[in-house]
Amino acid sequence: GRARTQHHDFLTALRSVRVEEERRDVRQETSSSDWLELGGMRFGSRLMLGTGKYASVQDMANSVRASGAEIVTVAVRRIESSSKTMLKDSIDWNEVTLLPNTAGCTTAEDAVRVARLGRELAARLGQGDNNLVKLEVITDSTYLLPDPIGTLAAAKQLVDEGFAVLPYCSPDPLLCRHLEDVGCAAVMPLGSPIGSGRGIDAVACLKIIVEQSAVPVVVDAGLRTPSEAALALELGADAVLANSAVARARDAVAMARAFKLAVQAGRLAYNARPMPISQHAVASSPLTGLPA
Repeated sequence: GRARTQHHDFLTALRSVRVEEERRDVRQETSSSDWLELGGMRFGSRLMLGTGKYASVQDMANSVRASGAEIVTVAVRRIESSSKTMLKDSIDWNEVTLLPNTAGCTTAEDAVRVARLGRELAARLGQGDNNLVKLEVITDSTYLLPDPIGTLAAAKQLVDEGFAVLPYCSPDPLLCRHLEDVGCAAVMPLGSPIGSGRGIDAVACLKIIVEQSAVPVVVDAGLRTPSEAALALELGADAVLANSAVARARDAVAMARAFKLAVQAGRLAYNARPMPISQHAVASSPLTGLPA
C-alpha cells in the first residue's frame, strides 16, 4: 500500500545519497581545488607532524608514514651530526617536505641564525628550493609561551631574506594580523601550551583568526586527541601540527593514523557546511504526508 511505496521511495533516495557521497569522496581525493598551499608549494595532507619525544627513531618514522603527513618539522638546533644521519635515512625526503623550526631560541637574532641553518639542512636533504621555516621565539620557561615582540621582529627579518615564515604564536587575532601584514606565509596559533594536552582553549579567538586571515591558519601545540584536531579543521583552520599527542601516546603509530583520519573528517565537515544551530527542537521526521 501507501506505506510500502513510501518505504521503497525512502530506500531509493538513500541509495542515491550514498552513491553521490562515494562519488564526492573520489572527487575530493583527486580534486586540485582543496590543496594546502604554503611557500609556493601544494600539499594534499593538512596534518603536519613533529619528530621529537618518540620512544625510538623507528617509531617516529613509522608514525610519519601512518599519518600521511607531507610536512615534518624538526628542531634544527637540537640535531647533532649523528641525528642528521638517522633523520636522513629514516624518512623519504622525496615524499616529505622538511619544516625546520627554531625551537630553543630565546631572541629574534638567534631565531634568524637557526632559520638559516635550517635552510641549509633542507638543501642537504635535497630540498634546495625549500624556504619554509617554523619560527619559534620563546622566553617563558614555565608555560613555553611565544614572545610576540621577538617573533614579530624575527618574522620581518626572515621574510626580507626570502623565507616562507610560519610563526608559532599565541591565539591573539591582532598579533596574527601583524604577522600576516609583514608577509608571513601562514600563522600558527597555539591551541594551548606546548605538551599540555589541554586541547583548544581559545575557541572564540581561533574563530576570529580564521575569519580575518588571508593566509593559512595552522593550529599548533596543546592537542591531545584526534577529536581536537577535527574540531580545529571544523572551525576553519587550514591544518594542524601534532607532536606530543602522537609521540607520547602508548601506540604512536595508531595515534598517527587516528590523527590522519580526524583531520580528513574535520576538513570534510567544514566543506560540507554544518547545519545551523537552533534554540529550539526541530523534528527530524516529516510531520506532513503521514497516514491518518
